[in-house]
Amino acid sequence: MSAPSAAPAAPDRGRGSPRRIAVYLAGRLLGAAASMAAVTVTAFFLFRVLPGDPVRTMTQGRAVTEAQLDELRRQYGLDKPLGEQFLDYCSGLLRLDLGVSYQYRAPVTELIAERLWPTVLLAGTGTLLAAVLGLWLGTRAAWRRGRVVDQVNTGLALTLWSVPTFWLGLLLIVVFAGTGGFPTGGMATPGVRGPAAALDVAHHMVLPVATMVAVVYAQYLMIMRSSLLTEMGSDYLVTARAKGLRDALVLRRHAVPNALLPTVTLVFLNLGQVVAGAILVETVFSWPGLGQLFYQGLRLPDLPLVQGLFVFFSAGVILMNLLADLVYPLLDPRVRV
Repeated sequence: MSAPSAAPAAPDRGRGSPRRIAVYLAGRLLGAAASMAAVTVTAFFLFRVLPGDPVRTMTQGRAVTEAQLDELRRQYGLDKPLGEQFLDYCSGLLRLDLGVSYQYRAPVTELIAERLWPTVLLAGTGTLLAAVLGLWLGTRAAWRRGRVVDQVNTGLALTLWSVPTFWLGLLLIVVFAGTGGFPTGGMATPGVRGPAAALDVAHHMVLPVATMVAVVYAQYLMIMRSSLLTEMGSDYLVTARAKGLRDALVLRRHAVPNALLPTVTLVFLNLGQVVAGAILVETVFSWPGLGQLFYQGLRLPDLPLVQGLFVFFSAGVILMNLLADLVYPLLDPRVRV
């Protein structure tokens, strides 16, 4: 009698097995690479449909001949066929060379490095405050569903969320311009040095940060409120109450940690948008960051500058989204199944 054949190997159904982890990581990395490739193509062709001739705009008000205009186009590579320009653009991206700005006559990478810190300071502070405020108010609104606290919090948040950012910023400028309570433009007062400089920058940040927080915190509030309401009907909370735990303890130890999971993606996406800053806020308050730089590049249009900033902004969002995908399985075991 022949020996019985070996039983077929059981499929790999273990949680967090190396094979599943490798497939998961490969899928997320390929998705990020595909998104970056789409951004690269979009960044090149999107801004070439903008009306206006960069060379004529730069020489506006000056007596220049057509031969001089043609020479400028040759220097900037604008006389080449579109396909050749695209290949040069892709070749530069592979070398991390974003080109040279038309109006600033400086490498785009250097301009981004100079303006990055003001944007991170402003947008990072606004994002952090909006997240803390929105999650706290969302928790209170859900735990007191239908009461006055819930109605006031959600109503105010949705109202501010629907207000255009630039309009709210201009309104604050009008209100505080006459009182002199807070600066309405710039990042610092000329001539201020030493320890007083930090307080001066914080003073200038009040109005732009308040504008950002007022518009953004509603996202966190509504998502946290919805997630917590979903968790409040779960069996494990009923069990926790049956054990004699106080409602405040049940909320803090059990409901809130699980309700926070859906907000992870939103937090990471907003962190990715920190490098993009708030273009409208920086423009309205004359904040010297990447958002204002992008606006100035659009006015020309400064093709290397707006292309480079668009790629930089998009790369930040894609990177943070990728990190969210990698962190989420660590927070929620169900994703690892």
